[in-house]
Amino acid sequence: MAKYRIAWLPGDGIGVEVLEAAEVVFEKLRLDAEYPVGDIGWKFWRKEGDPLPPRTIELLKHVDAALFGAVTSKPVKAANAELVPELQGKTLVYRSPIVRMRQLFDLYTCLRPCKAYPENALNFKEGIDLVVFRENTEDLYAGVEFGPVPRELADLFGKSAKSFAPFASLAPDDYAISCKINTRAGSERIVRAAFEFARKFHRKKVTVVHKANVVRASDGLFLDAAKSVAAQFPDIAMDDANIDAITMWLLKNPFNYDVLVAPNLYGDIISDLCAQMVGGLGFGCSANIGETLAVFEPTHGSAPKYAGQYKVNPIATILAVKMMLEWLGETDKAQSVQGAVAEVIREGKVRTYDMGGRNSTIEMAIAIAAKL
Repeated sequence: MAKYRIAWLPGDGIGVEVLEAAEVVFEKLRLDAEYPVGDIGWKFWRKEGDPLPPRTIELLKHVDAALFGAVTSKPVKAANAELVPELQGKTLVYRSPIVRMRQLFDLYTCLRPCKAYPENALNFKEGIDLVVFRENTEDLYAGVEFGPVPRELADLFGKSAKSFAPFASLAPDDYAISCKINTRAGSERIVRAAFEFARKFHRKKVTVVHKANVVRASDGLFLDAAKSVAAQFPDIAMDDANIDAITMWLLKNPFNYDVLVAPNLYGDIISDLCAQMVGGLGFGCSANIGETLAVFEPTHGSAPKYAGQYKVNPIATILAVKMMLEWLGETDKAQSVQGAVAEVIREGKVRTYDMGGRNSTIEMAIAIAAKL
């Protein structure tokens, strides 16, 4: 019996290809694991009306970790048009399977390291080493949305909030509502995860990202919770910044920052910015971590226009494998993977199209595996 069970979730488009690249690395690592394949993504939405079928949810209950490729998501109207004939006409709402996984399994920590590997020509500046902690289950991604808006809800807001009054007279189809939900418990645990990481890895500062000067209730709660947690870590400095300002300051002074922690949407924004500063989404890896399960993925999408070409950079996925190995406690193997990636980038002999080269997805994986 294998030591680990790792769910294999290729998804759509280039998700299939980057997981094939990951397989090359796993073969060289000789990890004592089995890799049951889970169905996920657009084709299962089209055929079954569910991009995360119950059988995949059941699989995830019985694995140690999961490696996820990417999925295609489209607007609801387009989605309904692409359903197989026997499902057309039914009222089906497409929900992102990765967001749903995060909520079903309470994968509340989204950890996104952004490290500039030496000699990467795509680096914004050499030496950047940022880590983003993104709350993963609440905020504007909570999925509490209304469109059209029920009249009962419109009447309730119209009576209780003066600021809502101008909208109360609109027709239900003329506006929509998305609820931003931040809880004290959810805010505290993601901030605590950031401070514990900073302490464990000798990081000097945690920056809390918010917009509490405008979004006073939900972001104000997040900032207040952050300050409460920070008081328990007197050895780690804390500062805070508005989401709009931090996008400017990260570009101007990236070395002034270390660990950043943010609610869901803001964390999504700044992690893509940080990824671009260290080479782009081909280098952006992500971990979705809960108490008993973690799902690892590249941060890029399914890129349908590149599907089948085997041209995209698999380094983000291979660095996600490195994060998975760390989470499993296989630290030596994790360091070996990081070292192999760093060496291939430093040499510059094998480069995918985004790096200015012509090597394929699989050729990059083979080059990295050869360094293990």
